[in-house]
Amino acid sequence: MLRLPSRTAHAALLASLLLAACGGDTSGVRLGMAGPFEEGFGLANKRGAELAIAELNAAGGLNGDPIEIVFRDDKGDGSAAASIAQEFVDDESIAGVIGHVTSGAMVAAAKVYDGSLAAIATTASSAAITGISPWVFRVISSDSANGVDLARFAGRLGKTRAAIVYENDAYGRGLADAFRREFKGTILGFDPIDADGTDASVYAAWFAQARPDLVFVAGTERSGVALLRAARQANLAADFLGGDGWTGIVFDAAAAEGALVGAPFTALDPRPEAQKFVAAFRARFNADPDGNAALAYDAVHVMVAGLRAVGADRARLRDWLASRTEAQAVPGVTGAIAFLPSGDPVGKSFVMTRVRNGALVPAEDAR
Repeated sequence: MLRLPSRTAHAALLASLLLAACGGDTSGVRLGMAGPFEEGFGLANKRGAELAIAELNAAGGLNGDPIEIVFRDDKGDGSAAASIAQEFVDDESIAGVIGHVTSGAMVAAAKVYDGSLAAIATTASSAAITGISPWVFRVISSDSANGVDLARFAGRLGKTRAAIVYENDAYGRGLADAFRREFKGTILGFDPIDADGTDASVYAAWFAQARPDLVFVAGTERSGVALLRAARQANLAADFLGGDGWTGIVFDAAAAEGALVGAPFTALDPRPEAQKFVAAFRARFNADPDGNAALAYDAVHVMVAGLRAVGADRARLRDWLASRTEAQAVPGVTGAIAFLPSGDPVGKSFVMTRVRNGALVPAEDAR
């Protein structure tokens, strides 16, 4: 015999079905985030954002409502990024976007966000993003500025003969070109390297013949670690220098030992706010945070500060972000965050570091 549910049970069942149909409790605030989360630097971004959200929700969320991030993996691909951006734009529950993480993805997605949805890029540093849309901001400095800083740092080290290799994408080309323009010594070569570093041994053999005193690499940790391993096997004496894409090379401490990295953040930063973040990240993930994690953490806090100030209205949120001048900067673990009219951050720069025992140590302390 079929037993009919009681009125109470029937009401509870109906409520649960309605909740499931709506995709769960949607009373909270939702943000989108996109990046290549299977890559080391992408995962670091994701973890930084997750930590920020966990802390914010533990402190009461946004006016008592929980904050949620909808994560989408764009693989660092422009087509995928544009498709995900359209998904976020079409979803009226998404108030703003954290990311994208890579430059090529952000350039493609910016065209979709324009006029519709504010996005704060985390580690997308290509100069092509500067001024691309009044709806796009970023918390990392542009490659055009970063390349200059790195070249000047090389000059302070007394380097006069540099070989340049770069990953052949928006990030690699832009950073390498900015370095080449500013470096005052002789450029021995300017060549693309595979993103997975499969041709690293070929370059190491060429470096052994050309004898640069510096190899500048505009790329990410996969090609970087492959190149550093090949360099060690070839007993090369040159210094190796990378930009923010190299912060993840510390996962191979032996290969990376002694390498120079221009980083947006180091876990050894003594500022109290930085060390509080480092301790929380270690407690949650049993690892030290790098610049990728720190920048994503800051991007979330900036976006939520805007939501707290003006609510989830997309246009008002964009206007609030655009109004963040130095006098109205949002505190962050990578420094105070304000925006130029171009969407670039005000006054951001690299910390020049050297890898020592699997950590990024300020270069002046690591000679």
